[in-house]
Amino acid sequence: MAVQSIPDMKRLVCKPRDHWSDKVEEVGLTFHTADGVPYWDESAFYELTSREVDTLEKAANDLHEMCIEAAQWVIDENRFAEMGIPELAVPLIRRSWERDDFSLYGRFDLAYDGDKPPKLLEYNADTPTSLVEAAVAQWYWLQDTYPQADQFNGIHERLIGAWKKFRSQAPDKVWLGGVKNHLEDAQTVLYIQDTCHQAGLETEALFIEDLGYDSRSKRFVDLACNEVRAYFKLYPWEWMWGEDFSKYLEQEQIHFIEPMWKMLLSNKAILVALWRRFPDHPNLLPAYFTLDELKKTRGMSSVDYVRKPKLSREGANVCIVRNGSVVTETVGEYGSEGWIYQAAIDLPRFDGNYPVMGVWMVNHEACGLGIREDRTPVTGNLSRFIPHLFY
Repeated sequence: MAVQSIPDMKRLVCKPRDHWSDKVEEVGLTFHTADGVPYWDESAFYELTSREVDTLEKAANDLHEMCIEAAQWVIDENRFAEMGIPELAVPLIRRSWERDDFSLYGRFDLAYDGDKPPKLLEYNADTPTSLVEAAVAQWYWLQDTYPQADQFNGIHERLIGAWKKFRSQAPDKVWLGGVKNHLEDAQTVLYIQDTCHQAGLETEALFIEDLGYDSRSKRFVDLACNEVRAYFKLYPWEWMWGEDFSKYLEQEQIHFIEPMWKMLLSNKAILVALWRRFPDHPNLLPAYFTLDELKKTRGMSSVDYVRKPKLSREGANVCIVRNGSVVTETVGEYGSEGWIYQAAIDLPRFDGNYPVMGVWMVNHEACGLGIREDRTPVTGNLSRFIPHLFY
């Protein structure tokens, strides 16, 4: 067994289980391979220590608290415009925040080598995926391969507990859906639906394309014209505001999950707000709206940086610049909404692989870890998911 080590954390190469694809499909991970290349990759795993798990858990909990404070600052200082948030959404975000509308989950993406403090790369606070593989697939992998070990993974139980909380204060039925013809989204929604059902809620699938508004009864409805009072949407809020029904959102007749206030945290401009509120915090990287600001505060005419669109997804339109030259740049359709500039960091590297630690938040608490890695420093849609364990 080959070993690559940085402090205590290790990347161990191992033999995949016999018929591994059948095994992960049995637990809902049907999108395990893309273009003939495994996305779920159990030919290796990461071994952490309990200290490293505690460090990641604490960092995520601290970051979430800071995000809540940063969001309050954005609201108090009326910084919505610089985040690219539609003006029509502002009063609804304010009211959603004041009501403390129910939030189910999110995922922090952290750079961590087992030694230096974890650094926040971004917060997937609205529509995070890689949930089935983190909550379920890697847990069954652990039971089949290293049952004596442990795993940072209480995601499933926390999701059920969060839905029970929602049930106590909202409708007894939840509709759930993403876009049509997207396998990963469909399986993610199906898994979320299962946890919702286990919490005692009635559920029904409803694609976002099939969510409608009945102008006569003034209510959101499904295809059978039943009123939809609670809807889990695997669909970004910034896209929601581009839909035909967006003009009816101000009537606030429906519980959306994630809630509208999550628009403040799912936007990469929150990284700038965090740095303004908590400069030099050990879990943050310097972040600004302009490159000149970053250079000025670093006291340098040239800095290594990462340029990110405020609303990009799956690593799209990210540009990494070192020593004045572009070393990595991804393509995509984002950027018109504006950019942020974040100080570059050297990601840990294991045998040519760059891992990113995705720490899951459910009901405002850190409860699990999913690790994705790539041969480049930018984690994209096809970057591999690698299971983990700790002792």
